[in-house]
Amino acid sequence: MGWKAAQRLIYHWKILRGDNVMIIRGKDKGGTGIVKRVIHSQNRVLVEGKNLVKKHIKQGQGHEGGIFTVEAPLHVSNVQVLDPVTGKPCKVGIRYMEDGTKVRVSRGIGASGSIIPRPEILKIRTTPRPTVAGPKDTPIDVVLERTYDPKTGMGMPDL
Repeated sequence: MGWKAAQRLIYHWKILRGDNVMIIRGKDKGGTGIVKRVIHSQNRVLVEGKNLVKKHIKQGQGHEGGIFTVEAPLHVSNVQVLDPVTGKPCKVGIRYMEDGTKVRVSRGIGASGSIIPRPEILKIRTTPRPTVAGPKDTPIDVVLERTYDPKTGMGMPDL
């Protein structure tokens, strides 16, 4: 990627994995689907069951060769999130609730202005957290040990 393309990367994404989107340009225009994957480095998203292309795969060790149908990524400007109330494509805005939580809301012409909920799939981690302490993990008794007393100043290094 050149430096010009790097300048055009989206840094604050409003489309998330698991969002229900409509394709607004391209061969699958008007089709809806769920975002399977977000490719931040290319400003592209993979929509489930849309933008299908034929891929020729050479036979190799452990897999069969042939012509397969796979989903190709779409540019993020060619998809829009669906409004949960009206079911029409809309822009996504950010609002803060009274308690300070950040939420996504639908914006644009014909949008209801309702809150777009975060997809449930985001709560599931792609790589699970380790449950057993590894060899490089610090033991819990060492972590909880008090090494500094703020009243006496004990534990401060002599500078």
